[in-house]
Amino acid sequence: MLGTMQEFMTRILFLLLLGCSTVTATVYAQETALVLDDLSETVPVVVTEPPNPEAVPEQTTTKQKVTLWYLIQKSGFVGYTIILLSFVAVALMIEYALSMRRTVLMPPNFADDVLKLLMSGQPNVALQKCQNDLSALAHVLYAGMSQYEFGWDAVEKSAEEATAEQASRLYRKVEYLNMIGNIAPMIGLLGTVVGMVIAFQEIAESVGSNRAPDFAEGIYLALVTTIQGLLVAIPCLATHSIFSNRIATLISETTFVAEQVLQPIKKNLLRKRNG
Repeated sequence: MLGTMQEFMTRILFLLLLGCSTVTATVYAQETALVLDDLSETVPVVVTEPPNPEAVPEQTTTKQKVTLWYLIQKSGFVGYTIILLSFVAVALMIEYALSMRRTVLMPPNFADDVLKLLMSGQPNVALQKCQNDLSALAHVLYAGMSQYEFGWDAVEKSAEEATAEQASRLYRKVEYLNMIGNIAPMIGLLGTVVGMVIAFQEIAESVGSNRAPDFAEGIYLALVTTIQGLLVAIPCLATHSIFSNRIATLISETTFVAEQVLQPIKKNLLRKRNG
């Protein structure tokens, strides 16, 4: 059941990523056409000798105000892709924060209820209770109790394998954040390199023209994608470490609680073997 839910969430995220990529590609194609048209236009500079130096009118220049939205617009398709990755990363962080809680992996009073059933001689009821629960603790207890007839060694081994399986599943789950944290700066670097190539190509094709400000603008806008990639990667890698530590702590607690709950089974099996 958990695997089916994870596959469904993965497909939804993939379809969302594909749809948003298509939209951003269309928007970027339109904006790129406009930007290239602006860059391809050359304005002739006419220099006239003023009759009176004191009467030269003061030239006023308008400077584009650099804002966050301006940088996002100028970052192009690569920037939009990084922003899309940031949305996916935030969605994953929220999902992990909700699903990787102690109350979800180890429901309150669940271990006590199973222990009471085992102490009262109702192992079948306890087994059914674990089977109907989707938590990690229930999965471990069910795996152990289902091997009751094969002895304590089988019970202990099965519980350990189930614990390792749950830990591996959770670690694989948070690996998506690590993947985004490693991919985002690489995509940003790709955008920077492409922007630098385009800027230097403009320089090579415009020898002798006074367009240095335009080239400088193109270069610093190309560097914006690297900044975007780092801004996405740093929180993703930090959050991945936090969730990995949380998983290690919760799995350790799950192992300890499972051992305590399975103690009655251990005592009964040892009593039967010795008696």
